[in-house]
Amino acid sequence: MAPKLAAGNWKMNGTKAALAELDTIAAGIGADGAPEVAICPPFTLVAAAAERAKGGLKVGGQDCHAEAKGAHTGDVSAPMLKDAGAAFVILGHSERRQDHGETDAVVAAKTRAAWDAGLRVILCCGETLEEREAERTLDVVGGQLADSIPDGADAGSLVVAYEPIWAIGTGKVAEPPQIAEVHDAIRSALCERFGDDIGTAIPLLYGGSVKAANAAEIFATSNVDGALVGGASLQADDFLPIVEALGASD
Repeated sequence: MAPKLAAGNWKMNGTKAALAELDTIAAGIGADGAPEVAICPPFTLVAAAAERAKGGLKVGGQDCHAEAKGAHTGDVSAPMLKDAGAAFVILGHSERRQDHGETDAVVAAKTRAAWDAGLRVILCCGETLEEREAERTLDVVGGQLADSIPDGADAGSLVVAYEPIWAIGTGKVAEPPQIAEVHDAIRSALCERFGDDIGTAIPLLYGGSVKAANAAEIFATSNVDGALVGGASLQADDFLPIVEALGASD
């Protein structure tokens, strides 16, 4: 059975003053690691957040370069994130795929680099509204998984986050049957490729306007092991009820 994980993606939000929210989140979660909780702040806060993280709270980055070092102005490498205290890194987010033209091959190269540095990858996949309306969701998501995940994945190195692009930051949330259909397909694909032991142990997160009000219903859905939370992770009062709902789910 896959472990539960609530991961917060702060995106391009947060200055040093925001670390007070991280302190409150750390104080509000259990220290036993169930469920796992991670916050992924902007690069400028990773080191400071890692130093302040307590109990069961872990810190992650929001992206990394495929190379460990070199002439890549403005980029951050996986070893740099690891050195700053990160345990996770988000890769393949739709905002990176769309805004920066990242292909599945680029995401796969970054994933290999993250694994080499000892980071656990939260790999994102998801379809646009046009792709869903054309009934291409499973083909799109399946293709992203097949081409973005390198060989050798296991539960210690990979988390998969399904984020329908049409539900990110829009207030729209996929209905439980829609979420279940995709998560069940992801689970089947992982089991087919990596074997049942590994495929059933890789956590599957749902992302897309997850809030305290809908968290319990989402976590009761088939093959949902947690959430990748955007805006609701910026404030402890919004994020902690989601963590609590995850901890209370079966």
